[in-house]
Amino acid sequence: MTSLDDLPLRDELRGMTPYGAPQLDVAVRLNTNENSYPVPEAAVAEMEKALGSVLRDLNRYPDRDAVALRTDLAAYVGHGLTYRNVWAANGSNEIQQQLLQTFAGPGRTALGFTPSYSMHPLLAAGTGTAWVDGLRAGDYTLSAEHVVAKIREYDPDLVFLCSPNNPTGTALPLEVVAAAVETARGMVIVDEAYAEFARPGTVFAPTLIERYPRLVVTRTMSKAFALAGGRVGYLAADAAVVDAVQLVRLPYHLSAMTQAVARAALAHTDALLSTVDAIKGQRDRIVDTLRGWGLPVADSDANFVLFGAPRGDSKGVWQALLDRGVLIRDVGLPGWLRVTAGTPEETGAFLNALEELL
Repeated sequence: MTSLDDLPLRDELRGMTPYGAPQLDVAVRLNTNENSYPVPEAAVAEMEKALGSVLRDLNRYPDRDAVALRTDLAAYVGHGLTYRNVWAANGSNEIQQQLLQTFAGPGRTALGFTPSYSMHPLLAAGTGTAWVDGLRAGDYTLSAEHVVAKIREYDPDLVFLCSPNNPTGTALPLEVVAAAVETARGMVIVDEAYAEFARPGTVFAPTLIERYPRLVVTRTMSKAFALAGGRVGYLAADAAVVDAVQLVRLPYHLSAMTQAVARAALAHTDALLSTVDAIKGQRDRIVDTLRGWGLPVADSDANFVLFGAPRGDSKGVWQALLDRGVLIRDVGLPGWLRVTAGTPEETGAFLNALEELL
């Protein structure tokens, strides 16, 4: 049987494994940061109508530039942005891949600060971009001084920042983003996939776009909008960035059905985001409970919580929880685990199972 070793793989892909969390059929799945609440019926009805309006025209290609969807996304983001400042694709991962294709690639370097979103170095490898790791402090925080020092040390063509950071969940102070853009000669990408779940008073990077033309903010409709199965991500940036990304986008990359569903969702923003406060409440419930038990917990502005496993046994605790029907995420940080904030019932099941292990 042929193996990967028998194929002429690029050298930088040898030894790698595909990205992915376990997909197991268990009662409580809290490992992939999905929104545990189904799409509201009113929004479902509008999505069905929107799909019906495009199905008869599937013999034709969709709007290649998704102008109507980009207009709706710009209105949602606000800050005076127009469709010319927004680009949409199949999830924020594709957006980030397009940015690497446009501004990085062979002979260029991307800088990240781990632990952070594990797809960033994989996307870099897939586009032939060299990856350098600026690392984080021992408590997983990231200061402006550290970011500036690493940018000066590595002189990257592209910088990845993650706010709120995955897997720690903590948002970056805005001065960290500003310091990065003011120091870097290349592009700075701020991954804000979980922005809607932030604690009150958190300010995010779209407020800086008008000031910094090399700043790009990427977001997704998978989390707060409960559209993980819809695969819609987008960026907000200077209009010139959007023009540049279109040089590498595949023709008709975003289907007519995807565009229709996303626009229907944006028309029902209030209904779809109505679960955000409930999810934040369960996140805070997890944080408070685990800290009350004496476990270390990272501050979270996301819909998940990073916590220290009892006795530091992350693999053993992960398996013991799975044995009790609760699937969470081992993110590869020794002694730490990540759990998604689910419904009250799902959160309760997790807390009850974990308490049995204490």
